[in-house]
Amino acid sequence: MKKFFFIISFLYTSFLIAQNGVSVNKIITPPEKVVFTFQKEYPGKIPVWTLKYVGDDDDEIRYEAKFNAAKNTNALAVYDNLGVLKAYEQQIPLSQLPQKAQAYLKKNYAANAIKEIAVVVDDRNKTTYEVGIQKDSKFYDVVFDKNGGFDVIIEKD
Repeated sequence: MKKFFFIISFLYTSFLIAQNGVSVNKIITPPEKVVFTFQKEYPGKIPVWTLKYVGDDDDEIRYEAKFNAAKNTNALAVYDNLGVLKAYEQQIPLSQLPQKAQAYLKKNYAANAIKEIAVVVDDRNKTTYEVGIQKDSKFYDVVFDKNGGFDVIIEKD
């Protein structure tokens, strides 16, 4: 009986230890350069930091700062490990989408399918609009260019 208890305890402990290494988007503290850049660009804002691996082989690290840009407006700033801003995403209302994008959404999706809308500016100053759509129990990002032209649909996990 003692051996049985020992084996069960060992397996349970091994399982718990293995779980600690699996998390990809856990809350973290980024390098000082990243924190300094964020505080300089968004003074007084309190972020929740997560770590994300990107790139062809998941070999690049990105630090994502989620914060409230204004009352009832969420934002996300993405930095590389040197503190360089790679992208900025902010929630917007449907009325701030270009008319062309609004027309596309009205024609192709029910109003209640739209779950979130954001404007995204990347490190090359390229502006796109991402609209989160839920359809048939799947979540998609419908992406529009800065003029509201349809660009692509990306299925999310």
